Amino acid sequence: MKMHAYAGAYSNRPAMYIHKEDAHNDKDPMAKVTFIYGDQTKEVEAENGKTLLQIGLESDVPIENACGGNGFCTTCMCNVKKGMKNLSERNAREENMGIVNDPERLTCQAEVQGDCTIELIDF
Repeated sequence: MKMHAYAGAYSNRPAMYIHKEDAHNDKDPMAKVTFIYGDQTKEVEAENGKTLLQIGLESDVPIENACGGNGFCTTCMCNVKKGMKNLSERNAREENMGIVNDPERLTCQAEVQGDCTIELIDF
């Protein structure tokens, strides 16, 4: 790693900076999300940080969301088959709707942080 000292005109302390090309991100910004619904399976590349609902709707996966993705209903509930550790932690909205046990999650509240496989629940 290249480090350079810079003595600023208004400071007697050196400042250190890292060359941009030396900086790296250990976490891949993309994840593989697999949706299982009905008798179909759809695998998509998705940006980490998006909710399962956002990713599914952008990929033409038919996910119901009566409350518009605000976590006030359970129509978007799913079962996580693989990768629970790659989703954000449960939040208060999920807990308030009674979604407190694995493998259940609300797709509108679960943010992707890595590869996962989910099965949509057909009510």
